[in-house]
Amino acid sequence: MTSDLKGAPELALEWHTAGRGAVLATVVQTWGSAPRRIGAQMVVSGDGQIEGSVSGGCVEGAVMVEALEALEEGKARLLEFGVSDGDAFAVGLACGGTIKVLVEPIGKVLDAAVLGQLVQARSERRPVAYVCDISSGGGTLVTEGYEDRFRMDRSGLEEDGSFVAIHNPPLRVVIVGAVHIAQAFVPMARIAGFDPILVDPRSAFGSEARFPGEEILEDWPDEAMERIGLDTRTALVLLTHDPKLDDPALHIALASGTFYIGALGSKRTHASRVARLTDAGFSADQIARIHGPVGLDIGASNPAEIAVSILSQMLQVLRKGA
Repeated sequence: MTSDLKGAPELALEWHTAGRGAVLATVVQTWGSAPRRIGAQMVVSGDGQIEGSVSGGCVEGAVMVEALEALEEGKARLLEFGVSDGDAFAVGLACGGTIKVLVEPIGKVLDAAVLGQLVQARSERRPVAYVCDISSGGGTLVTEGYEDRFRMDRSGLEEDGSFVAIHNPPLRVVIVGAVHIAQAFVPMARIAGFDPILVDPRSAFGSEARFPGEEILEDWPDEAMERIGLDTRTALVLLTHDPKLDDPALHIALASGTFYIGALGSKRTHASRVARLTDAGFSADQIARIHGPVGLDIGASNPAEIAVSILSQMLQVLRKGA
């Protein structure tokens, strides 16, 4: 399943290809209470259109002027801005800070082919890092060597002075079983930054009335897993504890790179699940990837509390490893 993500890199490539000219501006370093995190981007067209933000509105005008000059000159620029306490308060912060912004004209500094490869990777949900020297701009794409940064979604400067911009696909969570726990879990997951996808062939459960505005697939779970495409930025949560629904999804998930698999059910239910998967030929290491009973042991006793425990465990695995 490809993504229709359209951020600063996509717009920069689109404007450059259209002959308008384009410049990418990226926050590469911050001090204090900076309005935007490292890696935040805005794009400036040659005719002065801007999209995105590097400071929440404080310095975008100045960045645009510098970007247009850099585009005409054909060289990168490293800009430094101090955000005053007054400006910080205006954008909702308690105090000011300082940011450094790298400005890279597309074509003459940031190679259009590299940008195209970045856009392609983002559309295909492939994690990549853009690595460059902030003194000159222009860099390459890598997929290995920055495991901690990929895991933590953390762009930043390395000790050698190079800047690493992490481009991770958006987080997703696939929920099999549109039950009461899912009704509590889905909005929590969305607040935490996950795009939820509900899977339940039982139309009475996965209805618009129960999950307004959410993506609901009325497929059998194995068909849904194939259609969605489980990857390293996707979690799977099984809430039916019905083997007819859970097991087909598990057969796909255990052979995938999904970063988290959680399955509802008691210890006895999970023991039966392990036995069925063993009989189906899955190894002990594969089966051990399943968090069952699902969720952190916080003494949860109702659907909302169970949802909290599941989301907490998902985040723990994502950020700290299994």
